[in-house]
Amino acid sequence: MSKDWCLDTITQSLGGRVAEQVVLNRMGSGAQADIDMASKLVRRMVTQWGMSERLGPISFGEREEAIFLGREIQQHQDYSEKTAEQIDEEVRRIITDCYERAKNILEDKVDVLHKMAQALLERETLDREDIDLLLKGAELPPVKKKHAAAAGDKPAAPEKEKASEARTQFPAKPQPLPNPDTT
Repeated sequence: MSKDWCLDTITQSLGGRVAEQVVLNRMGSGAQADIDMASKLVRRMVTQWGMSERLGPISFGEREEAIFLGREIQQHQDYSEKTAEQIDEEVRRIITDCYERAKNILEDKVDVLHKMAQALLERETLDREDIDLLLKGAELPPVKKKHAAAAGDKPAAPEKEKASEARTQFPAKPQPLPNPDTT
């Protein structure tokens, strides 16, 4: 994973929390899993992958695996309390920078955020083409009615209907972001 990919993933994961604050001016617990994932990813960037300019290309904390009633991973602190404070400060700085980046993006695109929210309320799902249209400022095509034949319209050809359904729905299971605990 590149540093840029990590920073983009952290910024993306903080987007829900930022959107709550930008639009609703409040914080809720809904972003807990995203914040946990972002925090773990940043801590790995700093302590294991040497992705901190401030602390340099150093790995902090020797990791050992011990098997006792299953698999346990122990991490030994092989650095000073001062270094631990620097690690905490660097993790906080990176998270804060990514949060501010997400906030700037959403504040600059708040009109698109509202259009996406409205489109989701109307359609329940958006595909990549829909999102691209909204980001470009275009309007989405009207939602097809499921029971057009009942309203007297000619039924769509089965191939066209299937293609239309595939375009308006996400895959059955979207690809999640990699979990930093397993990489």
